Amino acid sequence: MGKANCWEFKKCGCEPGGENVMELGVCPASTERTVDGINGGTNGGRACWAIVGTLCKGTVQDSIAAKLHNCVGCEFRESVELDEGANLRTPSMIADLTR
Repeated sequence: MGKANCWEFKKCGCEPGGENVMELGVCPASTERTVDGINGGTNGGRACWAIVGTLCKGTVQDSIAAKLHNCVGCEFRESVELDEGANLRTPSMIADLTR
């Protein structure tokens, strides 16, 4: 099995075809193709902390500042950091790629 994406790790059901899409919508991390492959993920699945509009802690994160505040201490983000080590793409590196 490959590296887990956020929706697989968190089991949120907000990926295309997921069980919670009708209620919560499709998460932008699961469809953001400009960052496909970053940190070994599918679309934004391993860079979710750098993608605005994701649903975290029950609230849509509508700014990078809100996301970064809420992502500090996130088990998934910490897992990706451990997996990637020195190869981890940070939010600023990801932002540079999407400009």
